[in-house]
This record gives sequence, structure tokens and C-alpha cells, in this order.
Amino acid sequence: MGEASAAHGPYYRPAEVARLLRCSEWWIKEQARRRRIPFCWIGGSYLFTEEHIAAIVRLFEVRPTAEQEPTIVAVPESRRTPGSDDAPVARLRARPPRRVRDTTSRNTAA
Repeated sequence: MGEASAAHGPYYRPAEVARLLRCSEWWIKEQARRRRIPFCWIGGSYLFTEEHIAAIVRLFEVRPTAEQEPTIVAVPESRRTPGSDDAPVARLRARPPRRVRDTTSRNTAA
């Protein structure tokens, strides 16, 4: 039995792993519960080895994608500035507040 524990090294509890990874203990337990991260289930609690912690870091590591040139986004016709096309532009008007609309509709209905 001593060989098995010596082979894995020390075990860390979820709170210790959370402190190492700078995340919440709840997140660690939830990921283990959903079987998204490696862990040991000993004595009814989640335990983690250093290998497990390294695997967790590798699982959630995000690497940059291949270098891409910046994409040029075409501006739709409806969003172009008025001076660019010299086309007539419809001006937007604000709606009157609801209380003003309600009073005018009541006056016209009477």
C-alpha cells in the first residue's frame, strides 16, 4: 500500500487545487462530478495528484490560432455614412412618450 501512494505522490483536495489554479472549489468539484477532469475518488471525496493538476491545465489551455490577416468587414448599404454616397437619407424621429400618445388618443376618441 505504501508503494501505491508513493507512486502517485501527495493527494490534493479540491480547495488546494482551486487555490493552485486560482479558481473556485465549486468549479473543481463540478468539473470532476461531470467527469471533465481527471481525479481519484477515495473515501467518498475528490482527490487530485500533481499529474491530474497538470492534465487539467492542459485540458483547458487555449493556444493561439494560426496567424491570420485582419478581416475586412464590408459595411452594409443601410449603415453607410450620408456623405459617402450622396444618396438621400431618411431621418429618424423619436416617438412621443406613451403618456403623451395615450392622452392624444383619448382626446381624439371623445
